[in-house]
Amino acid sequence: MRNVYDVLMERGFIKQTTHEEEIRELLANEKIKFYIGFDPTADSLHVGHFLQIIVMMHMQQHGHTPVILLGGGTGMIGDPSGRSDMRKFLTKEEVQYNCDQFAKLFEKFIDYSDGKAIAVNNAEWLTELNYIEFLREIGKHFSVNRMLSAECYKSRMEEGLTFLEFNYMLMQSYDFYELNKRYDCKMQMGGDDQWSNIIGGVELIRKKAQKPAYGMTFKLLTTSEGKKMGKTQKGALWLDPNKTTPYEFYQYWRNVDDADVKNCLSLLTFLPMEEVNRLAALEGAEINKAKEVLAYEVTTLVHGEEEAKKAQEAARALFAKGGNNMENVPTVQIEKAKFEGEGMNVVTMLVEAGLVPSRSEGMRTVQQGGLTIEDEKIGDPKLNVTVDMFKEGKLLVRKGKKTYKMIELN
Repeated sequence: MRNVYDVLMERGFIKQTTHEEEIRELLANEKIKFYIGFDPTADSLHVGHFLQIIVMMHMQQHGHTPVILLGGGTGMIGDPSGRSDMRKFLTKEEVQYNCDQFAKLFEKFIDYSDGKAIAVNNAEWLTELNYIEFLREIGKHFSVNRMLSAECYKSRMEEGLTFLEFNYMLMQSYDFYELNKRYDCKMQMGGDDQWSNIIGGVELIRKKAQKPAYGMTFKLLTTSEGKKMGKTQKGALWLDPNKTTPYEFYQYWRNVDDADVKNCLSLLTFLPMEEVNRLAALEGAEINKAKEVLAYEVTTLVHGEEEAKKAQEAARALFAKGGNNMENVPTVQIEKAKFEGEGMNVVTMLVEAGLVPSRSEGMRTVQQGGLTIEDEKIGDPKLNVTVDMFKEGKLLVRKGKKTYKMIELN
């Protein structure tokens, strides 16, 4: 079996490592425990987390044991990494609920049978810490000057970094120390925005426990222009089907830019690299075949084959010539009474149907020629939509070229 380090490198995951040659040898010669932490800042994982999940799946397939750390403790503080402002405080109940939702989602991707993976919550040890003892035992190993030079803190200095957030690096470093002590966890992995925090944990174990420890970061999921992927009109691209439907999820990947196809196929699917390279080499209209494969593969991994097929059929019904199966097109129900009489203003309808986040966005969409209702371009934002415009109680609305919604009267 190939060294998983080479697999991750070939597919473009690895950004930085603390001890490159040692890590490569370690992963080749031992089956290790490694961890990735997830702070429960929302009630669902998003596509940025999914890249971390894919890494765990690769590692597990090669015989290594993932330790999934839920941040029930660190989630009470908030990680300043990549932030220009302080995170919103969550209550203990909110943090616990979010942790529970995360745990359910992880079960879809990670094999916990026969000790092949471990799930643990850092609230177990962080909430029990004695502050004075923590400062004496852990704080003495950290240089304030060095911490302030870390990117996660440096970027916040102008806006104002609270002492609360300043503690975050110590807490995450202590997590690694605790997991090393409890489970002989030898490596921490994470997105490249976690580099400073990961180094903190590696150095703490090496100084305090006098044991080898390692860190590895992965590149963040970005477009070829360097922008974070996974942002939609509604916000993040969630893994929970109740927050982002399988169809919306499929459509996101079906519509990525040509330049991003190879990167997404490499990082978010398990297709062999020979197939990834073949698909990424397609040109012109043919590249759409690669995008369809990407969308189907990623949606299958997240939502299952049945939902992926439904999403694919719905997309083909809307975009392929002669397609007529509208069964799986995203649908929203709106009260019939709202369309009776003078009807509902078209901009209001776009907001209610979830096609735009605000009236101003809806107004721009109409004025710029981005709205089509039942194959007819709509350019008047004062238009009212009435009951008689519906066919058998349904109205197909399109925003731009690719965003569809079926409105049903109820």
